[in-house]
Formats: sequence, structure tokens, C-alpha cells
Amino acid sequence: MDLVRHLRFFVTVADEGHFGRAAAALDMTQPPLSQGLLRLEKHLGVDLLHRTRQGAVLTAAGQRLLPRARLLVDDAQQLLAEAQRIAQARGALHWGAASSLPGALVTSCVTALRGAGEADTTVSTTVGATVDLVADVRAGLCDLAVIEHPALLDGVAAGPVVKLPRWLIVPAEHPSAAAERPAFPMLTGLSFAHPARASNPPAFDTVIDLFRERGVDPPTVTAPDDRTLFAAVAAGASFGLTTTPPAATPGIAWLRPAPQALALRARVIRRAGAESYAEAVDRVLYRERLR
Repeated sequence: MDLVRHLRFFVTVADEGHFGRAAAALDMTQPPLSQGLLRLEKHLGVDLLHRTRQGAVLTAAGQRLLPRARLLVDDAQQLLAEAQRIAQARGALHWGAASSLPGALVTSCVTALRGAGEADTTVSTTVGATVDLVADVRAGLCDLAVIEHPALLDGVAAGPVVKLPRWLIVPAEHPSAAAERPAFPMLTGLSFAHPARASNPPAFDTVIDLFRERGVDPPTVTAPDDRTLFAAVAAGASFGLTTTPPAATPGIAWLRPAPQALALRARVIRRAGAESYAEAVDRVLYRERLR
């Protein structure tokens, strides 16, 4: 069995106190997570968790083993990061971009990073969830990343927050699409399509709070990327937010009822020693900021 992987399951369930939330944090479904923990308990010869209707509670053995399990998981992550650094070709730069960023901005950042490095610098890009990018920068797997704000940033350095244009998209036939002054309460009856809360809980909660303050409290459906989002909106039952600029798209209308409030807040995080690269990306964000 993959001991480190299964120990990561154990640590995550212990941190979340709930199998469903742990599965979401690990980007997997609950059945293989539960099966993996059972295999781990069988391998170790002890019960680690009590399974209850409310969630998961550590056994006495689980409480004693959790600190060492956490150390092993963290050490394995550090080992992978160090091995990757050793294996990297000279002049390689690894950076990450939140999946909510528009494609043109990502390529602008890559161009800026190439210009900020040596002539032989190669740039590799990871696109993913903010929580994963923060973990990658903290572990040394990425030199820097552009993430959504707010986010939990323990252990990494962060630059200023920049507002980037973001649009509200609705089904083309929805009444708000034809309204002279569309208002948020008009969205009542539609679900809000958005990446899962686990991808960045603080930013997700901030957006939900914004809608509630504006008079709408929508149910949510998961849309991990713009393709899924556009499909959900075109199906007629959802609305969402995108940084993709308006374009002729069947079944979708672009709105900007509150540009400042709906803006995507982004910032650069970095590891020690990546200051010059972070400054180059900061300049790109500044040029693209919401005016």
C-alpha cells in the first residue's frame, strides 16, 4: 500500500473532522477515502477513527499517532519538492495560476516571467485551485503563483491585492439579460455555478456574502472551470462569474451590475528568492487591473 498517501487521508480527515469535507479537500469521492482509511487501520493494526453520524472522531490511538503521521506527510512533501528541484534543468522556473484567471492574463504572465529570467530560463505553468497553489509554493513545488484573494497564506510571502475585471453571466433568455439596469434580486430562481468551496473557502464565502447583501441567496452547483460554467449557464438554470471578456456565445449574456463589487481580487505569492519574478507578474496584474 502507498503508506504516505493513506496517511494523508488520515491527516485530512482528522483536520476536517468529516469524511465528506475531507474527500472534497483531497479532490476525491468519499468511498475510496473510507476504504483507504480502513486499509491503513488494518495495516497498522489499530483503529484510528470513530465513525459517527456527525463525522469522524479520533480514537486514543489516532490521537497518539496523528502528530507523527502529520510529520511523515509533511516530510514526504518536502522530499518531493527537493527531488524536483534537483531534477530540474538549470534555469527552470515553476509558477502557478488560479483557474479563475483569463487565458490572456496567464500568457502575459508567462511572457513577463521569461523576460525576467536568464536567456535560458524555461517557464512551466500549473493551473489549479488556490488552496493547492498555496500548498505548492509553501512546499517549494512552485516558485510563485497568482491566487484568488482572500485565502489562507500561512508560510508564504504575498504581494498587493489587485482587482481584475469579472463579469456576471446569465442565460441569454433570462429577464436580467434584457433589463436596462439589471439588479441582483433578478437572479432569484437561478443557481450559482462556481468552483467547489474547497478550492478556496475564504473567497467562496466572500462571494456568497456579497450576493446575500445584494438581495439574493442562490443555491450553488459546482463548475470547476469556464467550460463547465458556460455549459451550466447556457442550460438555462444557472448564473456565474467569469474573467473571460464578453464574446458572442450562444445561450449566454454578459452583465456588469456592480463592477467593483464583482471584481476578482488576485495577488502574487512567492517563495524566498523569487522576488524579481513576483515583481514582474505584479506589473502584469497592475496593467490588467479594474479601472
